[in-house]
Amino acid sequence: MITEPTTPHTAGGPTRRTLLAGAGVGALAVAGGVAAAAPAGTPTTAVSAAPSADWETCLSVARAVLVRDENDESLVPRYSDILLGSGLPRSRRPGKRVLIIGAGPAGLTAAHLLRSAGHRVTVIEANANRVGGRIKTFRAGGHEQSPPPFADPRQYAEAGAMRIPDSHPLVTGLIDSLGLKRRKFHLVDVDASGRPAHRTWILVNGIRVRRADYARDPRAVNRSFGVPAAYETVPAAQIVRTALAPVRKEVDGKQGRALVEGWARVIRRYGHMSMYRYLTDEARLDEQTVDLIGTVENLTSRLHLTFLHSFISAALISPDTAFFELPDGTGTLADAMYERVKDLVRLDRRATRIAQDPERKTVTVETVSEGRGNRRVVRETFTGDIAIVTVPFSGLRHIPVSPPFSYGKRRAVTELHYDAATKVLLEFSRRWWEFDEADWKRELEAVRPGLYAAYQLGRTPADGSLLGAHRSVPRGHVTEAQRSHYAASRIVARDQPEAANVIGGGSTTDNPNRFMFQPSHPVEGSAGGVVLAAYSWADDALKWDSFDDAERYPRALAGVQEVYGQRIEVFYTGVGRTQSWMRDPYAFGEASVLLPGQHTELFPHVRRPEGRLHFAGCHTSVKPAWIEGALESAVRTALEVHLAD
Repeated sequence: MITEPTTPHTAGGPTRRTLLAGAGVGALAVAGGVAAAAPAGTPTTAVSAAPSADWETCLSVARAVLVRDENDESLVPRYSDILLGSGLPRSRRPGKRVLIIGAGPAGLTAAHLLRSAGHRVTVIEANANRVGGRIKTFRAGGHEQSPPPFADPRQYAEAGAMRIPDSHPLVTGLIDSLGLKRRKFHLVDVDASGRPAHRTWILVNGIRVRRADYARDPRAVNRSFGVPAAYETVPAAQIVRTALAPVRKEVDGKQGRALVEGWARVIRRYGHMSMYRYLTDEARLDEQTVDLIGTVENLTSRLHLTFLHSFISAALISPDTAFFELPDGTGTLADAMYERVKDLVRLDRRATRIAQDPERKTVTVETVSEGRGNRRVVRETFTGDIAIVTVPFSGLRHIPVSPPFSYGKRRAVTELHYDAATKVLLEFSRRWWEFDEADWKRELEAVRPGLYAAYQLGRTPADGSLLGAHRSVPRGHVTEAQRSHYAASRIVARDQPEAANVIGGGSTTDNPNRFMFQPSHPVEGSAGGVVLAAYSWADDALKWDSFDDAERYPRALAGVQEVYGQRIEVFYTGVGRTQSWMRDPYAFGEASVLLPGQHTELFPHVRRPEGRLHFAGCHTSVKPAWIEGALESAVRTALEVHLAD
């Protein structure tokens, strides 16, 4: 058991983090620091000051976490049978005219189920050229019929969903039932034989170390954060596991009603805590240690959000969880889902008003086209007996609804928190991350004799003249403007780390890129690849969003170079792609990542029907940002509509 030192972790008054993450409930408890020692996970008296949610509400949220019905029986087998087997149950009720607003995974799936059950369905989608919501692949072809996004037309990369856990039975089952192939996504890098290698980098506080070396001896990194002596030799992941262990005891190894009640106790006790407050008040971690695990374990962007989000993620996806990806991109799943119902989908129809008529028992949705490409702006009105709204609440906030929603629903639409997420992707003509030093020497000497040694000695030009210098780089994509931006933002570093020599996996850094991932598999017929050069959330993402797209690429390249070395520039094709989900005009944010208290205060209202309006989408599940959550909601709302009077 790791114990906390007896000295306070803050000297003086409130810090930047205690003021941000401790705001609201418990702010006074954490603002002055923790003065007494306690083992990780020991509760403190501050917990009793937190508001207690109604027990029945906690049970309801617990059932949503576990996908259970009111009798605490798992709904997953029934949902799987409906989605993948027998479809919706037979009904003697006449078919309905069903409007579905939004052609993401939830809308497309609900449309297929309801049409198959005899209903007349119309899907209304704001986007003029794409379906799939946050399933978005930068690629050539597909149902979007897009031109090649990269210099090599065979290359593709994910703007959105990029990995699928094997613990998500609905989406893995759907992929298999549609005849799509899936293969392993290497969240951890592997060697040539496919075994985990842990050779990607951690670069924080100016210290670069392989992940395997950090796990064996974390002292250099941990000491750079100023952690207490008790934590100097403990890897960040182990500190997190120890911190969460007391809460996991409430749910681990339990079944049936006992499991539901265990989750309800967790929700009731910790639901109004931010992750930061839990780590300081409950796990008794000092601020320096919180900074360590936040940076290395990707918790920094979630510290001000609800503890439940991080705990649910850790509980439902274990370190042993395997991940999959789809060859040719996750967009192929959107293609297959769209193919089944594309005759029902009306693209380029943004909902501008929703009205229910209680006397006529109808729903009316007014829409307008976007008028892009000098096309005429068109208004169109759709009328149905019932509707499913899959629009994120951050977008629904801008659609007038009459009669007004109930107070609880209005509050949920107004207050439900949506987080930011931004990706910057860069194309390279060779998969340099798989190189060893012999590969590097061969390829650099082919560019110019002596270049290999010049990079090692830090004697290469800083003017961008070596961008795309390798003969494998297609000409014409690296512009003079890029060279100037690159030279201006280039990180000045003379050291040259050894060859990465990894397949898949990702590295972590405290520079603006934060997280970067290499592709798990080569694209058939291509010697190059696309690197997810910067992947960030929350405030980190918003800082990228302040840049124009084109300026992000040289800056992201500089961040990758700080981790992997200057020499990667010779393979840069000059082509990148970027996705800012908070700036996306259809998504209005990455996902509904909730604030403290919102699981019990708002979530019960999120999925509740309002008259003839039903609500689907991953934000109506406790798996936001996962396709599984969208599919759960699709089956649930299809059942509601199918069985409604």
